[in-house]
Amino acid sequence: MSAETQAIGTQTFELWSRMWNGEVALVDQIMAPRFRLRYAQPTPGTDAFDHIRERPQLAEMITRFRQARHGLTFAPDGEPVTELHLTGGRATGKVARPYLAHLTDETGRQRHISGIDMLRLEDGLITEVWSVSGGKEGRPFHPGGPGPR
Repeated sequence: MSAETQAIGTQTFELWSRMWNGEVALVDQIMAPRFRLRYAQPTPGTDAFDHIRERPQLAEMITRFRQARHGLTFAPDGEPVTELHLTGGRATGKVARPYLAHLTDETGRQRHISGIDMLRLEDGLITEVWSVSGGKEGRPFHPGGPGPR
């Protein structure tokens, strides 16, 4: 792993997080025209992501997902693990990184829930995603509070 591929992996994950935080125009910048999502999440409705294959479908689903979860934000949490190589300046390989979701539940309580996303890149674009979290009943990886300890 070079400093350059580490930086590309970090940047890709940051753009992925921004897309999930509502910047849906990033779908066209970071996602391949056709891709595969694999979501192992207990939250009802997330299985619908497994059937999305194209950019417009993902942009629409993220918009609906966020409308139903007002105030939900995602942030990278911890260091990314990258296994990327460059061909013509474009990355191919994998980036995995923990993330932290922040939300307010039905009772008004602030929740911090960890997950891990692994992104497969081909020619600089995301072609496959594996995502795992504990859902609303999950907890952060760092129980003392958000962020690495």
